[in-house]
Amino acid sequence: MSKQSIPFADLKTQYRSLQPEIDLAMKQVIEDCAFINGPYARKFEEEFAQFCAADFCVGVGNGTDALFVALKGLGVGPGDEVLVPAMTFIATAEAVTMAGAKPVFVDVAPENGTMDVVDLRAKISPASKAVIPVHLYGHPADMEAIESLARENGLFIVQDAAQAHGVTIGGRPLSDFGDCACYSFYPGKNLGAYGDAGAIVTSDAVLAERMRKFANHGRKDKYDHQFEGVNSRMDGLQAAVLSVKLKHLKEWTARRQAVAAIYDRELSGIDGFKLLERRVWAGHVYHLYVVRCADREALRDHLAENGVASGIHYPVAVPFMEAYESYGHTPEDFPAAYAMQESILSLPMYAELSEDSALRVCEVVREYFAGAE
Repeated sequence: MSKQSIPFADLKTQYRSLQPEIDLAMKQVIEDCAFINGPYARKFEEEFAQFCAADFCVGVGNGTDALFVALKGLGVGPGDEVLVPAMTFIATAEAVTMAGAKPVFVDVAPENGTMDVVDLRAKISPASKAVIPVHLYGHPADMEAIESLARENGLFIVQDAAQAHGVTIGGRPLSDFGDCACYSFYPGKNLGAYGDAGAIVTSDAVLAERMRKFANHGRKDKYDHQFEGVNSRMDGLQAAVLSVKLKHLKEWTARRQAVAAIYDRELSGIDGFKLLERRVWAGHVYHLYVVRCADREALRDHLAENGVASGIHYPVAVPFMEAYESYGHTPEDFPAAYAMQESILSLPMYAELSEDSALRVCEVVREYFAGAE
């Protein structure tokens, strides 16, 4: 079996496979000088809305802005609380603070790291205005249960789908749930731009119009500003790249799922090593393939010594970050999230990862545990 180095992700190989299409698309944008919003951004918005089975897509500058613009579009602001999971990228909570509201952290399910519905119910208060479930690592949160709680308590639902392009729940698209879903097109995502970009999808026409205006300085037409907004617009180059890539996303997702199936088969049943669980209803798209190991750092060193890259997503759960130290949270407040941050490890996962390379990753993992016996 090949002993070559295996990167954590491989954007160069993806680009080479699409180079003629990508180069032509970017050339057309430059020739048309359609750099901000414009026809290429509108084209991608229409395509992505259709892909997501939603009526509207609002392109923005990045995934963080997508969350922020969505919250502002829903009227979330000072005095409001927004429930967010403890295990996520900081942007989920950061966007809440940007909107003037307070993030309230919710522990996660130890099986897969998505929002724990029992703790969610316990954290809802009279000040709660919205909830942001995160479809972590490409595994969907339990949206049926979350939506039921939200309806009972009059909460908006803003889905953080930054890692969940194409996710389904019981065969249903994310657009069937909540008020909107927010996406990141950071280059390393399942659908990635060649820079920053993001989008919000919804089937609420009023909300879509409000968010589009807010992201474009609050204006209806040029110099016709109805209210103060922000400058967060998708640029034409990123939109053109995303339009090319979107045509391949279903195929890439199937390849990621095939790699995950290899990992599932080859890595199950190892003492001291645990795979995250996939719910039977979850249409997992495997943005990341995350495992748990008590001796994570030693395993990670062993992988690196054998040419296998890895990552940690995330080494510090959000409530324990210095940015939120004023909240005074302790590990006992979020035991599942704390246990995850101490043990999770992300293995190489990308559509271009060959079967031989995936088997090599598994071989190196098994070698470590065989030597540790």
